[in-house]
Amino acid sequence: MDKNSCATNDRRMTSIFERYLTVWVGLCIVGGILLGKAAPGLAQTLDGLALYVKGAPVVSIPIAICLFFMMYPIMVKIDFASVIKAGKSGKPVLLTLFVNWCVKPFTMYGIALLFLGVLFRGFIGTDAVDLVKMPFGLDLPVGAQHGAGVVVLLDGVKMLQVPLWRSYLAGCILLGIAPCTAMVLVWGYLARGNDGLTLVMVAINSLTMLVLYGVLGGFLLGVGRLPVPWQALLLSIAVYVALPLVAGYFSRKWLIASRGEAWFTEKFLHVLTPITIIALLTTLVLLFSFKGEVILANPLTILWIAVPLFLQTCLIFGLGYGLAKLLRLRYEDAAPAAMIGASNHFEVAIATAVMLFGLSSGAALATVVGVLIEVPVMLMLVGFCKRTQGWFTA
Repeated sequence: MDKNSCATNDRRMTSIFERYLTVWVGLCIVGGILLGKAAPGLAQTLDGLALYVKGAPVVSIPIAICLFFMMYPIMVKIDFASVIKAGKSGKPVLLTLFVNWCVKPFTMYGIALLFLGVLFRGFIGTDAVDLVKMPFGLDLPVGAQHGAGVVVLLDGVKMLQVPLWRSYLAGCILLGIAPCTAMVLVWGYLARGNDGLTLVMVAINSLTMLVLYGVLGGFLLGVGRLPVPWQALLLSIAVYVALPLVAGYFSRKWLIASRGEAWFTEKFLHVLTPITIIALLTTLVLLFSFKGEVILANPLTILWIAVPLFLQTCLIFGLGYGLAKLLRLRYEDAAPAAMIGASNHFEVAIATAVMLFGLSSGAALATVVGVLIEVPVMLMLVGFCKRTQGWFTA
């Protein structure tokens, strides 16, 4: 214990990519908007590079490639055999599963609906609309009603015209059902939490996502009158979560067996460190190159989306942290248990929004706003954790 305490006295972000992620995201916003002005057809062309089923674009190839390189470096770090150790730390694991899957998705829906659909609706535009992809496998005539949308024809392609605020709501829903399995490793480390427990919870939540992400996503999007086919969400999970998870699991086993754990930890993982952030930033440039006109026309759009996301983050953190104290958890276990619920798996949310609604959709933009506020808000919560260690028994 003494050795661990000494090692964690002054934990800092060592990667310039992690430390200044908000700055990089801001630069991507500017770069993407400028790219959209200079080459307006580029993002649309890239969005058209997709796997088609029955004439409908299902999986965006550029986004799938970017997301694989976002997710693989995370998944390959996890020793999924450590899941069996969760029984020794039952309370924090059960706490994070309860908050992440029984509370967070529904509070995100409620808060986003209140702010985007009621309080900020006039600022967003009461009559503002968004054009999103037709749901996978759906073939309706022009003028037909589907949920809150109407089928329209744009450049010979059927699209669904929906209220803009509902499109933003969809992006918030996709963030709310995606507990973090990436940056939470950084937040738990900075908060001087139990790194081993954080890895266990990341592994369990990654496996849980395979089952519950599609179920909760399909249900809440349907409640929000933006229904999507179950097969589309299942395909999203298969491509964006299961594929990098399986690749990470088997490549980890093979590399450790062939080169040794020391080489794997000190050499291989070191090379992978910046890849996740680079892939994320590439995706953001593409997104903002297509949404530049919307942002320039209404520059406060990002603020309207950020407010409910900020409140949701603080609420879920407070709930998790408070329950951890009631359960008499050690601080080292309480901090990461609260962090993993507060933080979002924005990589999967972005990719799913693009697949379901399109690169130019308001849903995709809303998931990107989640990235924009993630670092400053989570660093604020890390500071709060470190100032309140005395609340918990040793």
